[in-house]
Amino acid sequence: MPSLLVLYPTPSSCIIWVFFLFWQKPSAEHSTTRGGLAAAAFSSLLSFLKTLWVSFSRLSSCCCHAGGRRKLLSPTLGPYSGASSPPLSRGWEPQCTKDQDDPGSPSLPAAGRAGKALAQDTFPGCKKDLCVFPMEIRCALPQDIRELLHCLKMRSKYAVLLVFVISLVIIEKENNFISRVSDKLKQTPQALAEANSTEVSPTPAENGSLASLQELDAAFSQLRSHLYNITLQLAGDGDPGPRRHVLLMATTRTGSSFVGEFFNQQGSIFYLFEPLWHVEKTVTFLPGGASAVGSALVYRDVLKQLLLCDLYILENFISPAPEGHLTPFLFRRGSSHSLCEEPVCTPSTKKVFEKYYCKNRRCGPLNITLAAEACRRKQHVALKTVRIRQLEFLQPLVEDPRLDLRIIQLVRDPRAVLASRMVAFSGKYETWKKWASEGEAPLREEEVQRLRGNCESIRVSAELGLRRPGWLRGRYMLVRYEDVARAPLQKAREMYRFAGLPLTPQVEEWIGKNTQAPRDSNGVYSTCKNSSEQFDKWRFSMPFKLAQVVQDACAPAMQLFGYKLASSPTALANRSFSLLEEAQPAWVT
Repeated sequence: MPSLLVLYPTPSSCIIWVFFLFWQKPSAEHSTTRGGLAAAAFSSLLSFLKTLWVSFSRLSSCCCHAGGRRKLLSPTLGPYSGASSPPLSRGWEPQCTKDQDDPGSPSLPAAGRAGKALAQDTFPGCKKDLCVFPMEIRCALPQDIRELLHCLKMRSKYAVLLVFVISLVIIEKENNFISRVSDKLKQTPQALAEANSTEVSPTPAENGSLASLQELDAAFSQLRSHLYNITLQLAGDGDPGPRRHVLLMATTRTGSSFVGEFFNQQGSIFYLFEPLWHVEKTVTFLPGGASAVGSALVYRDVLKQLLLCDLYILENFISPAPEGHLTPFLFRRGSSHSLCEEPVCTPSTKKVFEKYYCKNRRCGPLNITLAAEACRRKQHVALKTVRIRQLEFLQPLVEDPRLDLRIIQLVRDPRAVLASRMVAFSGKYETWKKWASEGEAPLREEEVQRLRGNCESIRVSAELGLRRPGWLRGRYMLVRYEDVARAPLQKAREMYRFAGLPLTPQVEEWIGKNTQAPRDSNGVYSTCKNSSEQFDKWRFSMPFKLAQVVQDACAPAMQLFGYKLASSPTALANRSFSLLEEAQPAWVT
């Protein structure tokens, strides 16, 4: 096939020839790199162009230069024109003979003179040299064909130059690609160690590949920890132990999201983040004693069903109502690992808007049936809420034989709580901010009474737990956020020991990473903090007169929890003066 393409060069045949060259297998010396393949193709292309040039030269030089029409001559049949080649005499070889009418021209054999005479009668202009080539072109080319050949020869010079330049560009690109790959493979051990580190640098990586390696390593680390937790859950010592139910009870801005992550990171625990939020948004509770009791009873009944893995109870409060047990509106779904891992995490649907989505992966709308099944498969259940404050209403749950409930009450300095709320819920505390900064509008008594009521409800629940009633004995623990911030790993061990749960390396690793964060990475809702420096940061931003109001309204609670009063602005801002008393051992019942 290649020889035919050379003998009859047309634009189509040239294109076929180029594809033929590039489809050939590269030689052994060029087969190792993509640059070698490009060089082999370029060499073959040059050989093809050279062969094409020689073919055009032979074709133009061996043809008659008369102006007559092209005819094919046969030594036996004379003039021949047809779709196929003319028949030939066996043993006949091409030769040039003299024409009797032209002394300077070779003569034809007798068998071919008749054909030559007929050709001269038909085309009078064909009287010069005529070469006879069997299976090839045997007659003069017309003027337009010669001009076409000349044009092709001129253009081929520029085509060779263009192909040469393009080939150099391709080879250069391939060399640059190979150089970059070689540089990656020759990284120093220090660079590889940094790439394999699971800690994310606060500044963006200069190299995109290095950032990709860090993300990949973090994913593998998470997978390894997850598999380790599954191993502990399935294998263990053969006895998984009793099923535990842990309730983290707190108020807003007390660090409950941070402490809740201690249980969320344990692979054998099904953790739910603020599921009672939907109840609060759906059911209207009027202020007053009777309404407070009614809300506490509703929260308690929903909480019991959730601890028993009956997640369908939430369908009565989620708005809009789930269809077919599917909902994209579960509050803060991404804060629960159990709701963002397989099989609960189903393929995402582009057409469905999901208000609360998973952080590390794309999931479809929450399938409540799959979530309930995952809850039952997990060995333990933990739940965090800031909407239950009356401990006495939880007695039916503690005494329920289907539950093994452990209650952890988390408290924080009320001065720090108010300072944090004024930042997180700026609109609700606009009066407090104006009074603290300008002093123009006096504080309304109802604002102070609301603050006093919050402190009293927390104090009453804590006093009940510390009295150790029979139904609560061994099932209540009081924890100060400041103690967790100063020694997070130690307090995590104490809480796990109280709950009767094993503290896994995955939890310890998360605590180590998220309590040593840079100072500028602490957002309002972040669970990644430099905890030893953040817990008393409020002391340098709160005006002393605001601290005095809190101290007057919450003095009994502060005394119970071991928070010292600041007597002056200097004492409030003096970090060397601690506002914490030592925690009491009796806080664990």
